[in-house]
Amino acid sequence: MTVLFYEDFEIGQKAALGSHKFVRDATVGFARKFDPQPFHLDEAAGAASIFSSLAASGWHTASAAMRALVDYRETLRTEALARGETPPPRGLEAGVRQLRWSAPVRPGDELAFSFEVVSKAETVEPQWGLVACRVTGINQDGREACSYILLSLVARRP
Repeated sequence: MTVLFYEDFEIGQKAALGSHKFVRDATVGFARKFDPQPFHLDEAAGAASIFSSLAASGWHTASAAMRALVDYRETLRTEALARGETPPPRGLEAGVRQLRWSAPVRPGDELAFSFEVVSKAETVEPQWGLVACRVTGINQDGREACSYILLSLVARRP
């Protein structure tokens, strides 16, 4: 099913977004630039921390989830264009709620990202609707590592 316009989204609808494997160099590189806490940068510091090992920044996991979502949306747009359809204007993210990092992500871990539509709302702008999706990252052991509710402005059908 193609989901591009506000009207296409249904509460309870789910989709797999793809996965991301966290590798040491990228994990440390992200932390060095954006979250330079010792347990994200150094194995010894990680081992001495609450994580008991080097751990990825939560912001890295959230960024990987966002990348998976953007890639998913772009795939839908490409498929619509291939069918000769005109995709809607790109929307934007209006906010994040209930951001949780419920398990550490370590180098070598792979998170599978998915979303579930949890609510929809009209907006004051008639050409846009607000869609709230719970985005979740599950590790290779089946454990939830991160989740949040993403609020997205989505174009309505003309």
